[in-house]
Amino acid sequence: MPNKPLRHLVLFAFKPQAPVAELVAALYALPAAIEEVLSLEGGEDVSPENLAQGYTHAFLLTFADPAARDRYLVHPAHVQFVQMVQEWAAQVLVFDYFAE
Repeated sequence: MPNKPLRHLVLFAFKPQAPVAELVAALYALPAAIEEVLSLEGGEDVSPENLAQGYTHAFLLTFADPAARDRYLVHPAHVQFVQMVQEWAAQVLVFDYFAE
C-alpha cells in the first residue's frame, strides 16, 4: 500500500426535483461526524466543455489510508447520507486513488 493520502472522488447527477442544497449540506456535515475524513471539498460543474455526462456536482474527500476510508464507508453518518441521497441521485460515480 502506498504511503500517500487516499482520495475519494464522488460525482453526482441529481434528479431535477432533488433538494440539492440540502443534500450538499448533509455531505458537508460528514467530516464533523466522521474523524477519518481529513478534508472535503467540492462544487457544481462549471466547465464550458460540456463533457460532464450529466454529472452536476463533484466532491473530493481525503483519507489517511484505505482503512480510514473503509471505516468511513460503514460509519452510521455516512450510511444515513447514502440512504438519503439514493432517493435523489440519478447517477453516482465513485473513484478512489492515491494522491501523487
